Amino acid sequence: MELKRVVVTGLGALTPIGNTVPEYWDSLVKGVSGAAPITRFDASKFKTRFACEVKNFDPEDFMDRKEARKLDPFVHYALASTDEAVKDANLDFDNLDTNRIGVIWGSGIGGLKTFLDEVTNFANGDGTPRFNPFFIPKMILDIAPGHISMKYGLHGPNFSTVSACASSTNALIDSLNYIRCGFADVIVSGGSEAIINEAGIGGFNAMHALSTRNDDPATASRPFDKDRDGFVAGEGSGTIILESLEHAKARGAKIYAELIGGGMSADAHHITASHPEGLGASLAMTNAMRDAHISTDDIDYINVHGTSTPVGDISETKAIMDLFGPHAFELNISSTKSMTGHLLGAAGAVESMACILAIKHGMVPPTINHFTDDPNLDPRLNFTFNKAQKRDIKVAQSNTFGFGGHNASVIFKKYEE
Repeated sequence: MELKRVVVTGLGALTPIGNTVPEYWDSLVKGVSGAAPITRFDASKFKTRFACEVKNFDPEDFMDRKEARKLDPFVHYALASTDEAVKDANLDFDNLDTNRIGVIWGSGIGGLKTFLDEVTNFANGDGTPRFNPFFIPKMILDIAPGHISMKYGLHGPNFSTVSACASSTNALIDSLNYIRCGFADVIVSGGSEAIINEAGIGGFNAMHALSTRNDDPATASRPFDKDRDGFVAGEGSGTIILESLEHAKARGAKIYAELIGGGMSADAHHITASHPEGLGASLAMTNAMRDAHISTDDIDYINVHGTSTPVGDISETKAIMDLFGPHAFELNISSTKSMTGHLLGAAGAVESMACILAIKHGMVPPTINHFTDDPNLDPRLNFTFNKAQKRDIKVAQSNTFGFGGHNASVIFKKYEE
């Protein structure tokens, strides 16, 4: 069968460095850090006392107070970024076939704050089971696409993808396949996460996964720097409207870029550590390029997973060098997690937007907070350290890798008729 082409027609962002797409992109280009002391709770006794929080956000800007109380923050975030994306795409649902418009959404953890609050209340009580009737509907991962579909009356495919930090990249890949195989005309896709609470920070601290650079949070996320000491927790949401090219053209939609391929793999190695040789990462990138019918030489920019962990950054770099060969030194590589922190299940969507916007504006966002070269990394690689670089980007790739060995990669291309 002939596969349909799939394009990006709308974007929405709620991030630690900007609550709209223009704010997010402006901060990326300027190299703004979203890390600061935690305000969500008293973190004074925690090993890590900072994070990349969403700032100046009020869910009541997007829903009434009664409705907001029935939703976990990760759903607040999803509805907020989707509001922007739907408006950006100029989707008039009253005049579209909503049976062919779906929502595929990723989150690695979902309603962690709701779970924490309900269990804490029970544990502190007299043993009488007094649980909020919205406890389960607030917590479950699939409630985010459910609420998006209910808000806009969308009757097409509707589900969540869960693959830890690769979740929203997997959502994009599923959306790509549903559209190009003709099962939908439009998919509202992306991901959201809200884990900056006692359980989220405490749990990652127990794993020794987070940076503990409490004296200087703004420079704590240091991908590919010799002195990196772990990732910085982030939160937020990213929404990408994907649409078949023929449907987009028929309604006169603007087109940001084309999504041309996606690839997945499993490390089958360790519950949290990436494969030391980068085998799973290499396979996911290979599968994405094969799906897109392009070669390594076609890639201009890779927005890497680049979490700022000692082992992970090395393994991903090894995968790129082994796969791309000499072309690895012609690439621009950057980790925008140096600015946003790690948005976990939402990372793929937010970082895919960085690729899409890089293509649109001809600008590679930087990897900030580079102070000391790592002798284990080849100095010929261009990590776009500390300052954005102008470049005509025709093809950009975004990598995300999750606990459990889940790897996913997507490829965007400058749109051409």
